[in-house]
Amino acid sequence: MKKVQTVIPFAKVNDSKLKINFLEAKKDPVFKKIVESSKIPENILMKHTSQIEEVSQEYSNCSTCKNLLECKNKQKGLFLMINSNLKDISFGYKACKYFEKFNKDNEYKKYVYLYEIPKDISSAAIKDIYRNDSSRLPVIKVMKKFIDNYFQDNHLKGIYLSGNFGTGKTYILSALFNELAKKKVKSAIIYFPEFLRNLKSSFTTDYEEQMLAIKRVSLLLIDDIGAENLTSWSRDEVLGPILQYRMQEKLPTFFTSNLNLSQLEEHLSMTGATVDKVKARRIIERIKYLANDIEMVGQNRRETKNEN
Repeated sequence: MKKVQTVIPFAKVNDSKLKINFLEAKKDPVFKKIVESSKIPENILMKHTSQIEEVSQEYSNCSTCKNLLECKNKQKGLFLMINSNLKDISFGYKACKYFEKFNKDNEYKKYVYLYEIPKDISSAAIKDIYRNDSSRLPVIKVMKKFIDNYFQDNHLKGIYLSGNFGTGKTYILSALFNELAKKKVKSAIIYFPEFLRNLKSSFTTDYEEQMLAIKRVSLLLIDDIGAENLTSWSRDEVLGPILQYRMQEKLPTFFTSNLNLSQLEEHLSMTGATVDKVKARRIIERIKYLANDIEMVGQNRRETKNEN
């Protein structure tokens, strides 16, 4: 017995309501252009009138759109389109030119790991650094030299950037990291007080994994060192081993702090009622080996709502 084929892709649509709705929608010139350019038989298209109307609407939205912020489509930066091969029909989303540019411009961000750092830091750029403050000039000069020489010598010293609160220390050094991320250099920026708190709570989970990742990353910024609630564990079991590894491997390491190195040494020497100047001095010597000491004392730019 000859087998009867029960599913025919281009079976004739007998439902008059489908046809009426389709012909009504086809009065729209954009809808008409889309269905005619698809080269799919109308008896198939009729089954998808509402979806094609959505394609038509999003096509119209895109034709007048000037940037990603103005996008009116359901999925910002994406437009619905017909996918067909003359045997079947489906619908899918495609990125518009503005979204593709956005993705390209922000691709570098995947190379910078932010740990409890504000997301706007991921957009920090050297061109946006406020330069009218003369206290910033020394660090900008060292940063430029670092960027220019990194691919000739990736064992360069980092920067220990100290200064008063709100002067943009984190933003400035993050701009350096973002610049090198555009050249696919992996880095991590960790807010040190929170890193320690979370690390302490992860002893039974991914403690070793986190430590190893921070030790080995190509570029590391330890943000706000000296603001942590110091314990002998955080100094001797976390900070010390991280710095020792990076010193041995000559991995560029950066720091920001409200404390200069003398003040940081005093801070590191006191864990509760115990004072240990030898261990504190050992940490400071590692920092000096890893980083150039630069002080940046300037205006609190957070008070003027301009953090860069």
